Amino acid sequence: MSSTFEVETSIPASRMYKAAVLEWHNLGPKIVPEHIKSIDLIHGDGSAGSTRQINFTPALPFPFAKERLDLIDHNNFEVKNTTIEGGDVGTKLEHYSTHTKFTPTSSGGCIVKVTTTVKVLPGVKPGDEQAKEKETITKAIKATEAYLLAHPTVCA
Repeated sequence: MSSTFEVETSIPASRMYKAAVLEWHNLGPKIVPEHIKSIDLIHGDGSAGSTRQINFTPALPFPFAKERLDLIDHNNFEVKNTTIEGGDVGTKLEHYSTHTKFTPTSSGGCIVKVTTTVKVLPGVKPGDEQAKEKETITKAIKATEAYLLAHPTVCA
């Protein structure tokens, strides 16, 4: 199953991409501390093929998720990740990936387009995982926007 949604922000695409992708390991725990405890690069240098572990707070139903960076395109402000361990992978889901693109708008902000793809494990009834994920991602995007507005020199 795939699902696509868009979130409009007042932040330029290049700055939003830098904060939400390139600097997320530093900014994520500051921007959404209620969910993210820390983010550790466990393999690679942040380029395609790298793996990172996102360590969550007890507010989430799982302690961590390991993500593989499948695509990173600095010119088109685009990234694709696949969760390879943790989260709901292995318990509810066989596969989970996100493809995110930051597109400039004529007003100087950007549209963040997110496509999530999930495959539930055999015997697991599909639930509202994608609706929950949309809500979580949208909140993180809006929190990133608010953080960048409050801190104009960050990722400028």
